[in-house]
Amino acid sequence: MMPETLVEDTVVGDTMRVLVIEDDAEMASFIEKVLVEAGHSVDKAIDGERGLELARSTDFDALVVDRMLPAKDGLTLLKEYREAGGKTPALFLSALGDVQNRVQGLKAGAEDYLSNPFAPSELAARVEALGRRQVGEPQVTSLKAGDLEMNLLTRKVTRAGKKIDLQPREFRLLEYLMRHAGQVVTRTMLLEKVWDYNFDPQTNVIDVHISRLRAKIDKEFEEPLLHTVRGAGYRLQG
Repeated sequence: MMPETLVEDTVVGDTMRVLVIEDDAEMASFIEKVLVEAGHSVDKAIDGERGLELARSTDFDALVVDRMLPAKDGLTLLKEYREAGGKTPALFLSALGDVQNRVQGLKAGAEDYLSNPFAPSELAARVEALGRRQVGEPQVTSLKAGDLEMNLLTRKVTRAGKKIDLQPREFRLLEYLMRHAGQVVTRTMLLEKVWDYNFDPQTNVIDVHISRLRAKIDKEFEEPLLHTVRGAGYRLQG
């Protein structure tokens, strides 16, 4: 099932080069359009063999891989790519979206998994999040976004030198937002990465925690850092 709308309120960051491995020409063109509108360049492969060849021979910032591909299926493709030392972060984009299929995709070496049908804004956000990952980089012990600072070892958070006290879940939420500062983070991403949900519980838990976080990091300061991106999610100003 094809999504009906393209990305709204896209925030364009650094240009990424993305390899889309998808045998459905209409879907591949749609994915390309979404990513190009988000400011990125796209290469395409229509089967697993060609996709693996391109992934191995060309430097990409992210891979978007379908599960069901001719010549070589997506799981096999990614397993072989990882076994050969390939480190480009990958996202599976598939109609096979239940928990078992997601687990299979992650175990095969993917960093993320998005079920189809999907929101174009979420696809762009997840691909951009992949681009921020650098496999094998030194362990990060502190994060910074503007005058907001977080020490991951002492769990101390300050803004403009003023200490901010956070509850454990608020700390985890802010950490995720800071790791993706400047990027749109969707509600689904927060549910999966902060609350460990693989489904939407249909509650206002995110709204409540975002509101509490705003009160602590923005209320007493002139310049707000945490923004709502209409129809997409949230963005912490970098």
